Amino acid sequence: MILDKYELNLEKNSANYLALSPISFIRKAAAVYPNRIATIYEEIRFTWKSVYTRSCRLASALQKVGIKKGDTVAAVLPNIPAMVELHFGPAMIGAVLNTINIRLDAEAIAFMLDHGEAKVLFVDQEFVPLIRKALSLCKAKPIIIDVEDRHISANEFLGELEYEDFLLSGEVDFTPSLPADEWEAISLNYTSGTTGNPKGVVYHHRGAAINAVNNILEWGMPRHPIYLWTLPMFHCNGWCFPWTVASAVGTNVCLRKVDVVKVFELMRKHKVTHYCGAPIVHASLINAPEELKQGVRGVSALVAGAAPPLTVIEGMDRMGFDLTHVYGLTETYGPAAGAAKHPQWMALSLEERAMKNGRQGVPYLLQEEMTVLDPETMKPVPWDGETMGEIMFRGNITMKGYLKNKQATDEAFKGGWFHSGDLAVVERDGYVKIKDRSKDIIISGGENISSLEVEDVLHRHPAVMIAAVVAKPDEKWGETPCAFIELKEGQVTNEEEIIKFCKEKLAHYKCPKYVVFGTVPKTSTGKIQKFLLRKRVK
Repeated sequence: MILDKYELNLEKNSANYLALSPISFIRKAAAVYPNRIATIYEEIRFTWKSVYTRSCRLASALQKVGIKKGDTVAAVLPNIPAMVELHFGPAMIGAVLNTINIRLDAEAIAFMLDHGEAKVLFVDQEFVPLIRKALSLCKAKPIIIDVEDRHISANEFLGELEYEDFLLSGEVDFTPSLPADEWEAISLNYTSGTTGNPKGVVYHHRGAAINAVNNILEWGMPRHPIYLWTLPMFHCNGWCFPWTVASAVGTNVCLRKVDVVKVFELMRKHKVTHYCGAPIVHASLINAPEELKQGVRGVSALVAGAAPPLTVIEGMDRMGFDLTHVYGLTETYGPAAGAAKHPQWMALSLEERAMKNGRQGVPYLLQEEMTVLDPETMKPVPWDGETMGEIMFRGNITMKGYLKNKQATDEAFKGGWFHSGDLAVVERDGYVKIKDRSKDIIISGGENISSLEVEDVLHRHPAVMIAAVVAKPDEKWGETPCAFIELKEGQVTNEEEIIKFCKEKLAHYKCPKYVVFGTVPKTSTGKIQKFLLRKRVK
């Protein structure tokens, strides 16, 4: 063929190839829509031109204090304007952003700062006492930049530089450039580390840009969305939404912490169109007093972080919110699959529709594959809705690997797929449905019991707000289900009633034998901490 003969002379050049990076999103937003509002926080308003300029000055200021390509810039911040800007400034000079969970203890934070070799640390005033303790445990001390927030009462500072003054030290005419290689790291995110030290997940510019666009495609986001930050930006870089909002030239409505009254107030005031969160966030809105919900309908929501109970999907539907279920992990830049909806589903009953929308679904358009494989043979399981295997991914929105941990990286990528650790089936239409985490499956008398299936039933009890089920050691059966239940405010029930309720809807061997009432432990992103519950039952 003629192409075989001549194509070797066709090479990449600056006219036909440039690295993919979120940096281009903010530059274009500022150039095309300079006066459109980019960030809202209390009375603060920044346009896209302003956010771009501030991000450029941030990049320049970091350079002036010695930050170079590949250096780590860490942040312990809530969802405030500085956190948006940090998703662009460090990347403009090839530095790597490490957003740290603000709910972690000092020891975990110290490990991350040392392991990631953070050269600069941005600290919100609220967390100064925590970070002071963490720094006392660190082997090396980063440069501290304090971020002042006059909307809170805290007035402590750690360093000699404050964020706004630091920005002023940067050059106003700084010009960012795209990375020479889109495989270069853009961010570092640590896994939850429920056992042992957390692993550092490395993202690259290409994946960040691709998943930012994925979010628009899969959610059907229009241009100029009004996005409310109920999801922490420290969690998988806010599922890549700081970059998504820039690519859609939307508005970031910042929120320091999730408060139901504040959420509905901001939704009304700013005409919010989109928000994301774990099931607990959506459940808190569903169970809010009706007077708070007045005038708020038609909002689009993403749910992930844990498999949502069917009651959450049904409750959002009744509230007039359009809920989309997505699925992913820290290692896949947050959401990498979704329960793509079909118009004909609208003709189904609410319960049937909720069951279809509650599945983990199909891969994002720009994530090449998600499937369920037998982890031993690495062959696909049949599409029968019964045969369990492990969810696996491969494609452009899978991490580079784990920082300084080749063994864990090789294990995660064994067989050319990323192993999620989630057990699932493939239903007859090709949609994936999680049955459990491999470590959460309960084996009772030789029978496998999905804790998620039991939890779904428990969430249907009118008094139950949150339910978590784990295995309790049992002399006769090996393991039996134990339910931990957090009740809705003002509701009362007892163990006997809960077990009876389950027996009406489940095979008896799947029903909890024990029920514990009280607050269910959760991470800051709303994930139930089952490892703590397993410790309690043992």
